Amino acid sequence: MGFDPMFILIIIAFIFTLVAQFRVKGTFNKWAQVENTSGMTGYDAARHMLDANGLQDVPIEPVPGALTDHYDPIKRVVRLSEPVYYERSISAVSVACHEVGHAIQHKVSYPMLVARHKMFPIVNFASGIAPFLLIAGFLFQAFNLIGLGIIFFSAAVAFQLVTLPVEFNASNRAREIMVSEGYITNEEERGVAKVLNAAALTYVAAALLSLLELLRYIMIFLNNRD
Repeated sequence: MGFDPMFILIIIAFIFTLVAQFRVKGTFNKWAQVENTSGMTGYDAARHMLDANGLQDVPIEPVPGALTDHYDPIKRVVRLSEPVYYERSISAVSVACHEVGHAIQHKVSYPMLVARHKMFPIVNFASGIAPFLLIAGFLFQAFNLIGLGIIFFSAAVAFQLVTLPVEFNASNRAREIMVSEGYITNEEERGVAKVLNAAALTYVAAALLSLLELLRYIMIFLNNRD
């Protein structure tokens, strides 16, 4: 077997992904110990931000677990993990307002969010079947299956790449509103930035890992075709 530099890059990207996951947990836990000066809980901040942007009809629900926060565009509801929903920390208001950022994106039809929503049904199917096509293709040296698997896997990678600007834009919206509306002070913005940047790093790492995997599949496919 020859040296495969792409495989080494994938291992590095995988380690980067693990580091990013540990970092987001560590950063969240650190700033979860720091109470914000406004005294707002995650729920309070989210509710104020929704109402101020004409989204009074969007409910907020607590959900079990840690870092399970998300915005559901189908049911139009913001769901906050219990630590975020009830606590008055920098971490709580940061995560809560980030999720509201997605609700605002939905209201204004932010182009990348619209694209992600349209891609989701296709990607949901493609990401489920791609691994089986690739395994079967490499196992039986069936290049048509490998090629089809690469196409389906490409859809999943494209979805992750589209997700990046969606996440960064939601965070930027959250930070601007939090400061302008007085949810946090200018000094507290540093903690908010650390929490949101750590979370964004996990999406960057996941997208990088998937992109490198895709390139490796393409290189193997092309080399085997020669």
